[in-house]
Amino acid sequence: MAHAKNHDYHILPPSIWPLLASVSAFAMLFGAVFWMHNNGPWLFLIGLSGVLYVMFAWWSDVIAESQAGDHTPVVRIGLRYGFIMFIMSEIMFFAAWFWSFFKHAMYPMDTYVGSEYITPDMYSVDPFHLPLINTLVLLCSGAAVTWAHHALVHNESRKDVEHGLLLGVVLGIAFTGLQGYEYWYLLVQQDWVFGGDKFFSNFFMATGFHGAHVIIGTIFLFICYLRVRAGHFTAEKHIGFEAAAWYWHFVDVVWLFLFAAVYIWGS
Repeated sequence: MAHAKNHDYHILPPSIWPLLASVSAFAMLFGAVFWMHNNGPWLFLIGLSGVLYVMFAWWSDVIAESQAGDHTPVVRIGLRYGFIMFIMSEIMFFAAWFWSFFKHAMYPMDTYVGSEYITPDMYSVDPFHLPLINTLVLLCSGAAVTWAHHALVHNESRKDVEHGLLLGVVLGIAFTGLQGYEYWYLLVQQDWVFGGDKFFSNFFMATGFHGAHVIIGTIFLFICYLRVRAGHFTAEKHIGFEAAAWYWHFVDVVWLFLFAAVYIWGS
């Protein structure tokens, strides 16, 4: 017999997704280790497929819960706090790469010979050509997402929300394409290599992981665009949109630090 809900919380029904996510993530990690030891990528790809499937199915359930009215004001506060904690963990992830970059640039302990300090190898990338263009592209995309958010919150034209999100997606794709061209230029024309050198390792890990976050954020924004077209968001209830906007602005800020540290200071 069904009972009326008399509280502000969302009691989740039993779900297979946490268990399947854990198993898939473990298989992906274990498969990556196997792949690094020349045992093929198959276990990694199976785990990755499982992770992607769980992400799609679990988030689909969350969207359905929102549309069913389960995301009360109290639940929405919890979702916001959860996403803020996620962004904080991402901040610490990038802090590790900045730490490594500056540490090996200014205090390379393993390059001391007696009392003589050996200057570490640094390779300049002109920051005021392609990196500056990419910076402007990413900042413009952030402005487009802010435009869409403002239009949604203030009950303005839904077309403005759609156009702002779509512009953000297009500029995110443009950033990825330009970064891919930059990598091709550095690796093919400038004979840079992945790994084997502390500067190369830090450069490609920091900028490459940021590029991966841009791709994820672009997909995030595109899903929000599709949801806006489906009429899912309102001025009062748009947690998914807020999460995408916060994530995208986080990506913007990280790039500004990368541009200042790796490209300008590093050159």
